[in-house]
Amino acid sequence: MSVLALASAVAGFVKIRYIVEKALIDNLIFRLHYRVTTAILFLCCILVTANNLIGDPISCITDGGVPAHVINTFCWITYTFTLPGVVGDPGTHVAHPGVASAGPDEEKKYHAYYQWVPFMLFFQGVLFYVPHWLWKNWEDGKVRALTDGLRGPNILGTGNKSEKTNRLVQYIVDSLHHHNVYAACYYLCELLNFLNVIINMFLIDSFLGGSFMTYGTDVLRFSSLNQEQRNDPMVTIFPRVTKCTFHKFGPSGSIQKHDAMCVLALNILNEKIYIFLWFWFIGLAIASAYSLIASAATVLLPSIRELILIRHFRFGTPAGAQALIRKTQIGDFFLLQNLGQNLNLVVFSELLTELSNQLHLSNNIPTAPSTLEFSPMYPSAKLRLHMETEA
Repeated sequence: MSVLALASAVAGFVKIRYIVEKALIDNLIFRLHYRVTTAILFLCCILVTANNLIGDPISCITDGGVPAHVINTFCWITYTFTLPGVVGDPGTHVAHPGVASAGPDEEKKYHAYYQWVPFMLFFQGVLFYVPHWLWKNWEDGKVRALTDGLRGPNILGTGNKSEKTNRLVQYIVDSLHHHNVYAACYYLCELLNFLNVIINMFLIDSFLGGSFMTYGTDVLRFSSLNQEQRNDPMVTIFPRVTKCTFHKFGPSGSIQKHDAMCVLALNILNEKIYIFLWFWFIGLAIASAYSLIASAATVLLPSIRELILIRHFRFGTPAGAQALIRKTQIGDFFLLQNLGQNLNLVVFSELLTELSNQLHLSNNIPTAPSTLEFSPMYPSAKLRLHMETEA
């Protein structure tokens, strides 16, 4: 199977679904974890196992005393090494960086990670999918079932919209204050997403011998140095040429030592993959921390929930939003927030108005939003309203 065919199978993680088909049960940052990051890791796993891109992952040069396929297999399944103390201009003082004749007391840096890279990438991809899998099972299709028949840009033209909206409002009223565990499960999965990024960074750092945490900064610093002062950190961590030692018995029964110089073609991909992952994980960790802080503020500060209702969903007046937030708990608000990002903005405004009436809240709430200025947090709502006004 070609690399393109394998990569197309990964595209299912990032495919775009219409809102009618799939209800949104999380936010954009949450989806970056299980859709984009998982797809990236699986794609990298495919790339490092596609031998047709780079040829043989390892090719060793020996003195002819050992067959080439034997020394290649041996050095691949065991380890190779470089000499960190060997410095000099490649081609003039040394054959390659870290490659020279090793003395008995010479420090050696062993490299045995390369055969485990695809397994590691696949395992990390699974780790990034686990929080979504947990949340999807805990959520159990609640939002999709509640919004069935109310999603989509053409809902305003249907005749039974008010009936479905009233049934949804009645469900919210009947189950008021019973959604806190539901919300807690989501916030727990958000915390797992953040911890997952941090754990994966330390996991890679341990996997690469303690070199990953400073890998990105080292590469940036290397690019700004003069040509004479450069010591490429990508070559240091992912050497392209290494050494390997093979022992065998000679004709007289004595042990013969064969030194081989091995070309690790796979490392030309590994160094690019891990420098990308370094920047991606840093950005994802920052975004996840921001999402956690925003969620914590939503849970702890009722004023933030009021602000979301007024600015993001254009609901009524500040007094009306305050009355609704005081009547509900965080679990109720979380359910309303999920409903709001799946329903047409006009329909959701009517739902909140009817909910306020059912809860006997005295406020002046308009039945529909009177402006086209919507929050960028929910761009799909703006798109849907434009489609309706043009129709």
